[in-house]
Amino acid sequence: MGPLRGVKIIEFAGIGPGPFCCMLLSDMGAEIIRIDRKGGRGGSKFEIGSRGRRSVALDLKKPEAIEAALKLMESADAIIEGFRPGVMERLGLGPEVALKRNPKLVYGRMTGWGQTGPLANAAGHDINYIALTGALHAIGRKGEPPVPPLNLVGDFGGGALYLAMGVCAALFEANRSGQGQVIDCAMTDGAASLMAMFYGFTASGMWTGERSSNMLDGGAHFYDTYETKDGKYISLGSIEPQFYALLREKAGLDDPAFEAQMDRAHWPALKAKVASVIKTKTRDEWDAIMLGSDVCYAPVLSITEAGQHPHNAARQTIVTIDGVAQPAPAPRFSRTVSTIQGPVPSVGQHTEEGLKDWGFSADAIAKLKDVGAI
Repeated sequence: MGPLRGVKIIEFAGIGPGPFCCMLLSDMGAEIIRIDRKGGRGGSKFEIGSRGRRSVALDLKKPEAIEAALKLMESADAIIEGFRPGVMERLGLGPEVALKRNPKLVYGRMTGWGQTGPLANAAGHDINYIALTGALHAIGRKGEPPVPPLNLVGDFGGGALYLAMGVCAALFEANRSGQGQVIDCAMTDGAASLMAMFYGFTASGMWTGERSSNMLDGGAHFYDTYETKDGKYISLGSIEPQFYALLREKAGLDDPAFEAQMDRAHWPALKAKVASVIKTKTRDEWDAIMLGSDVCYAPVLSITEAGQHPHNAARQTIVTIDGVAQPAPAPRFSRTVSTIQGPVPSVGQHTEEGLKDWGFSADAIAKLKDVGAI
């Protein structure tokens, strides 16, 4: 049903951002076969990023399995792999070989550091990639170490989302040119791209290098989180003058000092005053006063609470599959509606079925079985 219906993608099994990228494409209708390692583990219903595709288990140490993977590539529109540079080449599955078999193939590669550069072959994780781009340095409280923003910025933002966008763009171009290409998606590149506005702020002098000293990093009294009377938290984002005026009205911030909204010198003192006011009421009480208004306000919810909030419930933002609460497909399309295509597959669950549907004869499947390639 989704906008990518009819698109066939091969995913080489990995962790984190690779599966998440494929989840996005699957939710939008792409038919995805994941190539798992024969005898590998996986398939827990809690691996939400692996939902909505079929699993074919191959022993890639056997030449017959390599040939089977190449045959699958012949009928694929795109592949996605997240190994270190050179791994796919050593397997005999690199882009040069693959594009000879299928000149229109979109070959998506996702790594932390990229396919080239001094760090290309080094190990790393999200925290390292965003550290190198300036993103991590900017997040945290003044006088304290930088705070890792989960692994949202590097793995999922700079990696998975940029590769998904790149695959869609390359598929669009391939349909016009008849030629495939390689996508080098580096999480460092993506995380740096996400920081575009802040690079501009820095160049213009609007952004200081000190954490929690700027408008969007918790330095401003009108853009931060505050603890409530019951030990919970609320968020404020009252940047624009009219929203700030409404915040003052609803919170009773009638001290004339609050008129100096954009004077950074006053921010620490004003923040202390806002904190003391917010602490006088519970989160639910502040919800009753501010939620749904133009204050730019929302309660800070836990993952469990988020799925139960009336707004998320009304939009069915969180759905439950096999007893596991998880995000629904996003974004939303008016005509080609996205949908979760199925649960998380176990390793090799669809080996014979998947190979058959992608053009393998019963005899070819039997031969792969006989040599232990599947």
